Amino acid sequence: MATVENAKKAYLKPDEEKPMEKVTLKVKGMHCVSCANNIEKTLGKTDGVESANINFAVEKVTIEYDPKKIELKDIEKKVSDIGFQLVLEDENDYKANEEIDEDEIEVNKAKRKMLISLAISGIMMTIMMINMFVIPVPGYLPIVVLLGLPVVFGTGWHVHVGSFKALKNKSPNMDVLVSLGSLPPYLIGLLGFFIPIQTFVEMATTIMTFHLLGKYLEVRAKGKASQAIKKLLEMGAKSARIIVDGREIDVPIKDLQIGDIMLVRPGEKIPTDGVVVEGSSLVDESMATGESMPVKREKGHEVIGATINKQGFLKVKVTKIGKDTFLSQVIKMVEECQGSKVPIQEFADRVTGYFVPAIIIITIATFISYNVFSKFHLGIIEWASTFLPWVNPDANPLTLAFITATAVLVISCPCALGLGTPTALMVGSGKGAERGILIRNGEAIQTLKDVKAIAFDKTGTITKGKPEVTDVMALNDANEKDIFYYAATIENASEHPLAYAIVEKANSEKINLGEITNFNAIVGMGVEGYIDGEKVLVGNRKLMNENKISYKDHEKELIRLEEEAKTAMLISRGNKLLGIIAVADPIKEDSKRAIEELESMGIKTAMITGDNKRTADAIGRKVGISHVISEVLPDGKVEEIKNLQKQYDVVAMVGDGINDAPALKQSNVGVAIGTGTDIAIEAADITLVRGELGGVISSIKLSKATFRKIKENYFWAWFYNAVAIPVAVLGLLHPMIGAGAMAISSLNVVYNSLRLKKVNIEPSFKK
Repeated sequence: MATVENAKKAYLKPDEEKPMEKVTLKVKGMHCVSCANNIEKTLGKTDGVESANINFAVEKVTIEYDPKKIELKDIEKKVSDIGFQLVLEDENDYKANEEIDEDEIEVNKAKRKMLISLAISGIMMTIMMINMFVIPVPGYLPIVVLLGLPVVFGTGWHVHVGSFKALKNKSPNMDVLVSLGSLPPYLIGLLGFFIPIQTFVEMATTIMTFHLLGKYLEVRAKGKASQAIKKLLEMGAKSARIIVDGREIDVPIKDLQIGDIMLVRPGEKIPTDGVVVEGSSLVDESMATGESMPVKREKGHEVIGATINKQGFLKVKVTKIGKDTFLSQVIKMVEECQGSKVPIQEFADRVTGYFVPAIIIITIATFISYNVFSKFHLGIIEWASTFLPWVNPDANPLTLAFITATAVLVISCPCALGLGTPTALMVGSGKGAERGILIRNGEAIQTLKDVKAIAFDKTGTITKGKPEVTDVMALNDANEKDIFYYAATIENASEHPLAYAIVEKANSEKINLGEITNFNAIVGMGVEGYIDGEKVLVGNRKLMNENKISYKDHEKELIRLEEEAKTAMLISRGNKLLGIIAVADPIKEDSKRAIEELESMGIKTAMITGDNKRTADAIGRKVGISHVISEVLPDGKVEEIKNLQKQYDVVAMVGDGINDAPALKQSNVGVAIGTGTDIAIEAADITLVRGELGGVISSIKLSKATFRKIKENYFWAWFYNAVAIPVAVLGLLHPMIGAGAMAISSLNVVYNSLRLKKVNIEPSFKK
């Protein structure tokens, strides 16, 4: 068998051996999706930056760059030059700022601005009502101008700053629309001190207040949508108890070193990843796998940091710390997914890039039209005044033009379009992480729902990957002890799962193993080597044929074993056949039910294995696989995936082994069993931590539910603008009502995404 390092070299192309670096960093100063698009475009044009994807919902950017061409500080300067701040911190140091809740700071900041604005606007509206319906208020104009000042130029100042930066960078955004909807009305109101005109200070103040109210509600809702990362961070232990010079001492998690021996008592969290060196206990690993039943962990077993020791006393040797721990890797994968782009979002982003300039053009056209075609518009206004109380046909054309143009500005909300995908992706990936489904990129979410066929590796995927010896047949005067001596000695040098089963059986029989020389693993056939000066072979018929070892007299026994879904291995010494060892890999408990459910969903299933046809067919029949593809060498799996893609178009691959990595990459969606090797997990788009095939069904259901929410979000965002903008253009919408409706549209998208949390994605056989 190939080693992990050899597999990595085979899998990675020469120019990929030193991959580009990828970081996820906080971005400050973004107010809407147009800001995000501006940053992406700027970084996209920067030499050395391969890609930059912004998740506006969590205000983070995922940047892939070549450190040989550009440094992070240069990227930071590029972002700073266009008016935003990139927070340079180690994206993997998830514990560094655990005491600082950025979401809470943002919510409190937005809340403070919103409350100040609401209080002032409330006072202003009360005074306006008294002035209009009760008694004229002396000095009314100076009062409302002074009251509006701290709202329009105080709590709303950041909006105008953002607007200025956006115009400076020739990338108008939502801030520009709000500024144009609040600044001109306020400034025109000042003319009331000099000439008798209708003032709009109240309208300017109310528009800004509604905008700040909407932003507060949006920030609070986005905080709920990003709770997945927060929950994962909270799972980690704060300190660990270790043995130093024979004494027990408590140390912060960040001070742990690889090799430290941790003491974990019942009810405590296991501080970080490690291996049990003493003790036995039941451990609750639900935070990693989503499985509620505790699992037994004893000496030699690996344990995961942040899981809970339920029963016994454990001594655990630290094997991973910091960014290398399972929890940190999960957080990184979730953030990468949330920062990635779903293909449907790319179209929405392009449209949004033209949205604000288009609205400004429509606004100018509306203003001109009301002054040029006054009679036409006045006719509509007079008709609408019979059922809309806020429409005033007595106002002069200039006033009507100004009010209508302002309404068009404030009702147009590109934020809802920008939030449609990232909020759904945040909630969906978080829900998946809670159930042990780790999604590496958003594109997999969109693709998985369209999968027509799923190919499964056999060993460790459909089966448990822990084979056991089931039959031993001694031939030609050999005995079982001789067979195990030679077979276990040679297989002790192999990494194949079947080899472990033979070695384990020999150890249990207390058979002392010999010395091997000239060991060689022959791909797709077996192994060979020299023991006690004689050549020994362990493998299949092909290996025996190559070495002219006769086995034809025992073909019936081989066929019988293979039809029982067992792998039969022939053992020879010199030119003599010693016997047959049959090994069976038990099928996972949920494999049959999961495959049946996938077939009932209209998804065809296939199994790709190196086993001979009879053994493969026997396993295929047991679990209900549609297509059994057998006797496939490791490098042939990619071709088999390509063949399935020709037949079914969109194909997913589920595997766990080193040799599955190229096939996982070739498939439209690669799904790695989390109990498998690191390279398979790295090559996959989705990782199933629990290692059960029911997770494949949950992943598909999650994909469909998430994408359904994305489509719903886009529908409501487009529908809202398609209806609201024409209504505003016709003069039937008051700017203050439009400002309120603008806030509601964004909230509708966020809360619609939050409903994903209630969707049941469990397989039918688990309900």
